[in-house]
Amino acid sequence: QVQLVESGGGLVQAGGSLRLSCAASGRTFSSGAMGWFRQAPGKEREFVAGIKWSGGSTYYADSVKGRFTISRDNAKSTVYLQMNSLKPEDTAVYYCAARTGALLYSDYAKYDYWGQGTQVTVSS
Repeated sequence: QVQLVESGGGLVQAGGSLRLSCAASGRTFSSGAMGWFRQAPGKEREFVAGIKWSGGSTYYADSVKGRFTISRDNAKSTVYLQMNSLKPEDTAVYYCAARTGALLYSDYAKYDYWGQGTQVTVSS
């Protein structure tokens, strides 16, 4: 049973920063990929960023390029999302997701496991 636990969400003013963490357990994550997604009220879940466990290749949505950075700590089976220069439109519930395949996808249907989500609210 794979478990993903997110933390680090909260309320921040526009222009501020937050770092989200996603701790994975239940299997060895030496391969596969991880993704961060977000969902705002009334909107579909959208891809934010992804990273491969092996090699660390990353992929970002255009809306967050240059502001967000995804990273991973293989020894801790933890993935991070550093969010800088936050905007009110970044407000959403942020979800961590894992896929057993090695390729990175922005399609949420390609991911096998999901965390419970953490709320990020950016005030103007």
